[in-house]
Amino acid sequence: MRSALVIALTSVLALSTAAPATAQPALAAAEPATQLVLPRPTGAERIGTVSLHLVDRSRPDPWVPSEPAREIMVQLWYPASDVRRHPRAPWVSPGVAERFNPPGSPVILPVTHAYAGAPVQPGRHPVVLYSPGFGLERTSSTALVEELASRGYIVVTIDHTHDAQFVEFPGGRIATQAIPPPTGPDDDGEQVINTARETRVADTRFTLDRLAAINRGHNPDEERRRLPRGLKGALDLARVGMFGHSLGGATAAETMYEDPRVRAGINLDGTLSGAVVAAGLRRPFALMSSDGHGRADDETWLAIWPHLRGPRYDLQLAGSGHMSFTDFQVLLPQAGIPAEDLVPGYGTIDGARSIAVQRAYVLAFFDRYLRNGNGNLLAGPSRRYPEMRFTP
Repeated sequence: MRSALVIALTSVLALSTAAPATAQPALAAAEPATQLVLPRPTGAERIGTVSLHLVDRSRPDPWVPSEPAREIMVQLWYPASDVRRHPRAPWVSPGVAERFNPPGSPVILPVTHAYAGAPVQPGRHPVVLYSPGFGLERTSSTALVEELASRGYIVVTIDHTHDAQFVEFPGGRIATQAIPPPTGPDDDGEQVINTARETRVADTRFTLDRLAAINRGHNPDEERRRLPRGLKGALDLARVGMFGHSLGGATAAETMYEDPRVRAGINLDGTLSGAVVAAGLRRPFALMSSDGHGRADDETWLAIWPHLRGPRYDLQLAGSGHMSFTDFQVLLPQAGIPAEDLVPGYGTIDGARSIAVQRAYVLAFFDRYLRNGNGNLLAGPSRRYPEMRFTP
């Protein structure tokens, strides 16, 4: 069930889809490796991060029946008070990095702008959850996540085990994707998508429960690894939002329908599914689409629109593609992938500009509905960001 784009992404970062495998060692020997770089966040806050191994013993894993408890990895990104003596965190964990980018590759994967284990900035911070696209890891939209953290949010990214290509647990154990293949020509994958969405919603609600435990001073990490200083009481769980890309966006919508703790949500270019499509929402929700994907093109967006009874937005990023809502839009050009090869998945918009526009609108939305900000950017088209179209 992995898309050709997801497979190509892994191949590109493993480097490369264009050159034969036999040519890769020569390329690595002839040229120095290229360091890939994520866009710097623009907020004033320094960023800390910590990963947690969470185990839900109330339900088995839906993809691997031999696993009696559901295990996930989540990562907290937060404003930090002091980053001295704390190392910069890698974009992906070491074991996943080796799968993406084996030794000898002519690229070096990015380092984030977050510092591992740094103490948390004092205060109570609004919380935003993030769910990635189908088959992708929790790190796939780090540029958006870091921006929110640099603006004072605690962002919690979730790896959906056996849905993501790779999830690395403490000790180096790696869980791989275990999505069942189609059963025949009449199998459109609907059951797999439904199972994936239901599992992701359960993962998210379980994560919210564990965040509440952290706020009370408990440590839910399975290995009881030390939590950053200042995390207790730092999460304002009365102000929780959620966003996600593709199936992650559908997860955000369905989680809001099932769980009133999530007050506002954004769907980044995801086709919707589940009960929320007919039932709708009474809380703020934004649909943000790639060019050519909107209410005129997606019947699930058209169906939910009249049932969004709270503040609602239908935004479209001109020149973008479905994968423009991930970090790969800026990383693949740095890896030397020709622009014309990226058009099917990423459109024609410049990657750095795409992220800048997305950051502005995602931040404005959560500032408006989790912080009572003015929300002026959401009022209509902006001369500063003409790429963002508003559909009434």
